[in-house]
Amino acid sequence: MMLGFGQFRVFERAVQCRMRWSSNFHFGKRSKQFGAKACFLSFRHVNIDKIIPLRENQRHGRDWRMRTGKELILATKPYAKDSPLRSWFHVLSTAALLAAAIAGTMWNVNLAMKIVCSVLAGPLILRFFVIYHDQQHHAILAHSRVAEGLMRIFGLFILSPSSIWRNSHNYHHKHNSKLRSAHIGSFPVMTKEQYLNCSPAQRLKYLAMRHPLTILFGYFTAFLWGMCLYPFFNHPRKHWDCLLSVGLHALLWVAVGLNFGWLGLLLSLGIPCLLAHGMGTYLFYAQHNFPDVSFSDNSGWTYEKAALESSSYLVTGRIGAWFSANIGYHHVHHLNARVPFYRLPELMAALPELTHPKTTSLNPIDIFRCLRLKVWDVENQRMIGLREIHA
Repeated sequence: MMLGFGQFRVFERAVQCRMRWSSNFHFGKRSKQFGAKACFLSFRHVNIDKIIPLRENQRHGRDWRMRTGKELILATKPYAKDSPLRSWFHVLSTAALLAAAIAGTMWNVNLAMKIVCSVLAGPLILRFFVIYHDQQHHAILAHSRVAEGLMRIFGLFILSPSSIWRNSHNYHHKHNSKLRSAHIGSFPVMTKEQYLNCSPAQRLKYLAMRHPLTILFGYFTAFLWGMCLYPFFNHPRKHWDCLLSVGLHALLWVAVGLNFGWLGLLLSLGIPCLLAHGMGTYLFYAQHNFPDVSFSDNSGWTYEKAALESSSYLVTGRIGAWFSANIGYHHVHHLNARVPFYRLPELMAALPELTHPKTTSLNPIDIFRCLRLKVWDVENQRMIGLREIHA
């Protein structure tokens, strides 16, 4: 598609307003004289995502177009390469920091510092969990038996055994945003019609599963029950490691309690686990339950559409991105789960198709907007809250 001069100038103004200059944009001579009104009109009348001309294509005399489907997925493959040295650095440095934080909750003589170490241990567990998640995807250290063994042990002690994690999470990636299977590996999603037609008991169960308290106490709901006890009760032979995980976790609690008392137990396991699992559960939720999310039936579903339109870019800031191991780049991760977490920002910056994602953040207002969403309104193609169901 060739851009006329007028279209190109409007596009230039819109990008200037967003202040997203990059080497991929080529504007020629820039106009600096425009007002807020022109900026606003630029956004209203131009679909920026579809008319970004790339300098590389211009050099070759080609018009740029949005890549979709297999072509877009193939464009991510150069980034799906693990650097074993870099991966081991992240694994070992995170493990060392976590060990130091846990040790600080037990042997530090200052109570205030013990509390600081306890609170810090929570996000460090979260970071190690996301690294574990990457290794289970074989995005990092795929051929290392040592890494596989280490991560399996870690999964057992954090109530996320490998058998159920790989089974449910891989299914989630293959069926993300499909209405009939969105609940597997994520939170259940009913349509407005389904919700209105189900019984009061079914409604109560559904709302309880999406309730903010369920997410806050994800240690008990999503992990202890959802990732361990429930899978074991349903398929004991297939998920025997779920029972082993609960047993080892219980032994760990008993051992720490007997040696360090109730205060040591609270600071070294209680607070860190509640924080890590609560934050992890909210990340599960917000990655696919946000105001602009899109759900489809099987007939309208494609893999890359589910990645880009049904997976959020969670803005966390640099510190949050480090503690969450870049899991906020979730639309990029869903496009190619084999890309290591430390290369997700690089991939997002490299492909123009990924640079205008559907976003949310950890701002309290955005968290509220995500948590209020309950059912999918098929007619209006959006998630709605309880008040809108009967409107």
